[in-house]
Amino acid sequence: MTPREAELLQQLRQKDEENARLREQLQLMKQTTGLLEQKIDLLVRRIFGAKSEKLNPAQLELLMLQDEAGKEPASPETPAGAGDSWEAEPKRSAPRRGKERALRLPENLPVIDQVIDPEPVKADPQAWRHIGEEVSEQLDYEPARFFRRRLIRRKYVKRSEGYLAPIIAALPPSLLERCIAAPGLLAHIVISKYCDHLPLYRQEQIFAQRHDVHLPRQTMVRWMELVAGWLLPIWQQMRTGVMAGGYVQVDETPVDYLCPGHGQTKQGYLWTCSKPGGDVIFEWHTSRAGACLDNIIPVEFRGTLQCDAYSGYRAYAKGCAGRITLAGCWAHARRKFHEAREQSPRQAGWLLRQIGHLYRIEAGLRDLHASPRLRDATRASESRIIYERIHKALLRLQASKRHLPQSLMGRAISYTLNNWPMLGVYLQDGRVEIDNNLVENAIRPTAIGKKNWLFIGDAGAGQRSAIIYSIIESCRRRGIDPHAYLRDVLTRLPHMTNWQIKDITPEAWAKSHSHEALKAAA
Repeated sequence: MTPREAELLQQLRQKDEENARLREQLQLMKQTTGLLEQKIDLLVRRIFGAKSEKLNPAQLELLMLQDEAGKEPASPETPAGAGDSWEAEPKRSAPRRGKERALRLPENLPVIDQVIDPEPVKADPQAWRHIGEEVSEQLDYEPARFFRRRLIRRKYVKRSEGYLAPIIAALPPSLLERCIAAPGLLAHIVISKYCDHLPLYRQEQIFAQRHDVHLPRQTMVRWMELVAGWLLPIWQQMRTGVMAGGYVQVDETPVDYLCPGHGQTKQGYLWTCSKPGGDVIFEWHTSRAGACLDNIIPVEFRGTLQCDAYSGYRAYAKGCAGRITLAGCWAHARRKFHEAREQSPRQAGWLLRQIGHLYRIEAGLRDLHASPRLRDATRASESRIIYERIHKALLRLQASKRHLPQSLMGRAISYTLNNWPMLGVYLQDGRVEIDNNLVENAIRPTAIGKKNWLFIGDAGAGQRSAIIYSIIESCRRRGIDPHAYLRDVLTRLPHMTNWQIKDITPEAWAKSHSHEALKAAA
């Protein structure tokens, strides 16, 4: 081989190596571009798409009939057999009947009669005889009104002993001496801010423009502090009840708060603890660190915490020396596959179907108002089979390496497998729910409020808001009118001792008023 041939051969080898390197870079760029496109599509769907994750069984059937290329080849990663059909599980509840038509006008509303006579009758009533009437109804409304409540304490002297000092009734105990706000007004401001999400500055404008009553929002802020201070013993009593059962659902949500001296807001967190079927407790912390749970969960608590996959919960449970068991949330796992259904319709559709079977079993148990023992037995005989089937499918999909780790489907598989032991805890304890949705639903009102009032005040205002949110959300769970509850409780609290607090929690208040209603009906 001549030197020239050797030189050309060397150049050819260099070109081949450079081409191979460029092909690898091009392939990597294609993969990266695909991942970015998936992320952009997901972001667009989250912003502009439907928020509901409900899937019609017929739509899911169509989804599974096509793979990513629009064809229908058999997928080696997708298991077949039992559980592939929506009709594989028998129906557990009778078909739902159509909703009964509600009354157009509630019967319990007060009635104001307005008699309308013809003009000839008005001109000569004596010439006409009343033979009947036709009645039509309308639903009307009068805006809320302010009024002055005057407490008149009359003085008396005994007729036979007129020289003695007169007697006069003592003023009833109040929340604050010489405070002009009555319990009804305080309850209205609280409900408007924390239930109807009206910031205090908007309430100030409404009072001034519509009622000609000028209440500075600084004054209302002090009243909110006053209300939270009086409700604190009730909150503490509720917190004891939530933590006493050995099973608590936990979640947290960010809330901005003012940071004096910095001229800006910082991010704090409302931590939420919920007892399914019981009360909800909010606690305020300026951090999301797992160490916050040391102050939220009592030291003597032993049982199950149901939460999402946030690492702070794992760190807390690891330091509890085995007295805490973490339960996972199937709703979070399902959401991951729901987001990946367009990129991997066949695999994601099959997994969504299996998770749907798990939820169908839970819906049947809920319709039966099943006890923990019945739920435990049903889950062991029916849900565990589906649970193991999903696990095998996920392991097979992960081993196939068909989905990139950072793709939507790849992340859904990794998320579910990393939390797999936590997702199976509900199969071992009949008290535990399949997901954490109850506590997430309790957080929703705060998310709506944040869009209106933007920040919560200073750091000290966070716990005051947490107390009031706890009371309102617990009332909502029990079907109690929060305004009626707060008005009654704020009126009675100055007369009560700490030993009587247990009688005015939302749970006790609902029971007592249901008994009173039964007695009145009897």
